[in-house]
Amino acid sequence: MPINYLAKLTSPKRTPRSNLHLGVSLACVAGALNAGGFLAVGQYTSHMTGMLSSAADDLVLGKLLPAFAALFMLIAFAWGAACTAIMVNYAKRNHFRYIYTPVLLLEAVLLLVFGLVGTELQEHAVITVSFTTVLLCYVMGLQNALITKISQAEIRTTHVTGLVTDIGIELGKMMYWNRNKGEIQHENEVGANLQKLRLHGLLVFSFFFGALTGAYGFKYFGFISTLPIATALVVLSLAPRFRKA
Repeated sequence: MPINYLAKLTSPKRTPRSNLHLGVSLACVAGALNAGGFLAVGQYTSHMTGMLSSAADDLVLGKLLPAFAALFMLIAFAWGAACTAIMVNYAKRNHFRYIYTPVLLLEAVLLLVFGLVGTELQEHAVITVSFTTVLLCYVMGLQNALITKISQAEIRTTHVTGLVTDIGIELGKMMYWNRNKGEIQHENEVGANLQKLRLHGLLVFSFFFGALTGAYGFKYFGFISTLPIATALVVLSLAPRFRKA
């Protein structure tokens, strides 16, 4: 049953398969929001490395307002991650049956707000940052922290730089020539982790696919293109409540 499959994706009882499928799904969402969001607000809202570098550059150039704006977006991302930690840990400590549902529902609600009133939010700003940009940074932090906690830090859906780095490392291991190959396995023999390579390859592809669809959606439909994403997150978060035994 599809509902049972969806319920397993956010179940507290984790398996490598459920981590992979949830990670791929959320990486697609992150790609759509990051690429589509750039067309909407002119910022890549999950790229905290670039955000911090931009703040440093602006400070050195004497551009204080843009520097503070970049730092504010970084704080919004961090606060999103902090809220995920608070909600998940509270749910665990109080033995909630569905410990990840509140975070997914919050993300879905915020995306609904973004899709329905994003144009109006663009007209209001904190420092020089529009409310829509702050909202997207917060959502990105929220989501990235959620998949990090669910997968025990094995998967991150917005940190493509780290994923590509790990892919390169595993490819290097795969191409490494072990002199003792074919003989008794040496303790220093180098071997690629094919499971990790597959996982990170799928996450990067999923992020890119999501980015393509998100960019297309924002280009031709605008803010309302986030509504299907929000709907999918609502279904994903509520699936455990309707799971059949």
